[in-house]
Amino acid sequence: MFSSQKLALVAACALSAASCDFTSSQIQEGSTAAITRVSKPEEKKSAPDSAAFDADAYNGLMKRLANGDSTGNWPVKAANPRAGALLPYNRIIAYYGNLYSKGMGILGELPADEMLERLKEQTEKWNAADSVVKSIPALHYIAVTAQSAPGKGNQYRLRMPFKQIDTVLSLAKKIDAVVFLDIQVGHSSLQEEIPQLKDYLALPNVHLGIDPEFSMKGGERPGARVGTFDAADINYAAEYLAQLVKENNLPPKVLVVHRFTKTMVTNADKITPLPEVQVVMHMDGFGFPAKKVDTYKRFVAKEPVQFTGFKVFYKNDIHDKRWPQVMSPEDLLKLKPQPSYIQYQ
Repeated sequence: MFSSQKLALVAACALSAASCDFTSSQIQEGSTAAITRVSKPEEKKSAPDSAAFDADAYNGLMKRLANGDSTGNWPVKAANPRAGALLPYNRIIAYYGNLYSKGMGILGELPADEMLERLKEQTEKWNAADSVVKSIPALHYIAVTAQSAPGKGNQYRLRMPFKQIDTVLSLAKKIDAVVFLDIQVGHSSLQEEIPQLKDYLALPNVHLGIDPEFSMKGGERPGARVGTFDAADINYAAEYLAQLVKENNLPPKVLVVHRFTKTMVTNADKITPLPEVQVVMHMDGFGFPAKKVDTYKRFVAKEPVQFTGFKVFYKNDIHDKRWPQVMSPEDLLKLKPQPSYIQYQ
């Protein structure tokens, strides 16, 4: 529904090194920066520990997120989460982008301190709008970007250097934010790309985002059409994360899956949330409010998985006098179900 607009404004930046302020010669794909120099952030304490897990409280919050939904789809029944789960005890407010680019999102558009201050202010707006579910900040960094040219290995993707991920972790620590690393696979695969980030994903506050839009299973150039992931791809990502959680005794990971068309995610009913992994299906499209809400209803709320997300574009959601401002927290809290993850670009 949003493909032509999104590919023109978002994919153009993801796919063009020139338009995104970086080139492959500036990025050492094989960087071996020592991630251990970034101290592990403290684990969140929002959820009850395993000995005191309160099923009634958990189910009550899940019902509250359903927000009076009458379809029977929400809340989704899934296994109780492992201790330390972020959701549904928190709402995640994320700033999205890439540090090499001012055009891919607010995370890279603004100077770091200004960006962090705006994120804190945006998070507080959410806390003012909903006093029951605590909103917490997040940095959602595009760690693998799809490319319009084959590049090294003929994979049509470019891995960001570890030193940039280290920088994001350091920025997040300043405001006690969680971190998401996002993957646009191009002609590569999740099986090839996720293990490259293993050491980061083994940190307690680092989570994962995957973008079907740039998964070109038919061999097309990224951006030529909207790509796709199947439930099998998403389940692979969840199972990989679950294994890391168990091996490292971590709180559950959050897995964000972008979506704004039906074909971006196939066999959604076969996606399996796990006690170790909380799956967020994220409405990733822009336009006027009614159009965005319709996309959310058709492609996220109608095909329930576990939790939902909603993207707000600070620039592309605004159009003169017809819709002069972005949707507010109060607007989004009217959705059925309410989103647990809000991304600002």
